[in-house]
Amino acid sequence: MPQVTYYVALPFVVADDGGAPGEAVECFNASAVVVRAEVLSHKPGNVGAVAFCRSGDPAMGDFGDATIIRKFGEVPSNLSDL
Repeated sequence: MPQVTYYVALPFVVADDGGAPGEAVECFNASAVVVRAEVLSHKPGNVGAVAFCRSGDPAMGDFGDATIIRKFGEVPSNLSDL
């Protein structure tokens, strides 16, 4: 199966230790994910959001590392744990 790229907007919600990941939203392309992440970053209860993409082969479950497209607001500096 050919590789596919997923575009995801991930908000960060208010938590005791700063921000915690909220519910991710899949988008159609890089432009849409940036807009969605910016909107999510301003939603009440959210402290920020990140737009990222990840490519791989869903049939094999083999995906590369996420590539950050843009950050909005307060986003943890180390996103590798997500």
